[in-house]
Amino acid sequence: MLPFVSTVLPFVKRSLSPEHQLRLDLVQYGRMLHSQGFVAATDGNLSIRMDNNRVMVTPTACSKGMMQSEDMVIVNLDGEKLEGTCNPSSEIAMHLTIYKMRPDVGAVVHAHPCTATAFASAGIALDQPLCSEIVITLGTVPLAPYATTGSRELSESLKPFIPRHDAILMANHGVVTYGEDLRQAYLRMESVEHYARIVLAARQLGSTQPIPSRELEKLREVRTRYVRNGR
Repeated sequence: MLPFVSTVLPFVKRSLSPEHQLRLDLVQYGRMLHSQGFVAATDGNLSIRMDNNRVMVTPTACSKGMMQSEDMVIVNLDGEKLEGTCNPSSEIAMHLTIYKMRPDVGAVVHAHPCTATAFASAGIALDQPLCSEIVITLGTVPLAPYATTGSRELSESLKPFIPRHDAILMANHGVVTYGEDLRQAYLRMESVEHYARIVLAARQLGSTQPIPSRELEKLREVRTRYVRNGR
C-alpha cells in the first residue's frame, strides 16, 4: 500500500487549485505562529495578495491554530468582502494599507511574539545594530506610535515606516511583518522575535555594543546584495 500512496499524493497536491493552495498556506503558517507561541487565543492575522484587487485573509475571532481552509475570507483592496462565510480579521485595514503602499509585498503577518511585544510595550524600538544577521535580513525594526487596534489610526501610524522597513513594532500592541510571499513574511516574524531575545539578553548582561559605523556600512552593502538575490 505504501508505494501506491506515495505515487498518489503528489498527484493530489498538483491537482489543487491556486486558490485552494493559498488557503492551505494560511492554515499552515497560522498553525506555525500558534505553535511558536507568537499568538494566543484568537490573536493575530495573516493575509496573502491574490492579484491586483483581491486579498485572502484569516477570519476574525478564530484561533490561528484551529483554522480550516474554508474559514478564509476574500476581500478587495477597499476591504469589501467578496467571498467567505466568516468576517475578515478586524485588522484588515492595516494589511490593505501595506499592500497599497508596497506593490512588491505579497503577504502580511501580524502577531504578538512575547519578547518583541514586550519591547513594543516598553516603547523601545529594535533599531540598534547589535547583530550582523539582523542588519542583513531586516535592517532595523522601528516602533510605530500607539493607535487603537483595528482603527484607521493604526494604519496611519504605520504609514511613515512601511516604505523603508519590512517589519514594524506597534506600541503596546505587537509586530507586523511582510514580504514577497507568506514564507518570507513569517520568517521575518521569527527574525524579529529572535533578535528581541538577543537584545534583551544583552541588556540583562549590562552592556550593549553596537556594530561600529564603518563595519555597519559594509553590512548594508551585503544587505543590498542579499535583498537582490532573494528577489
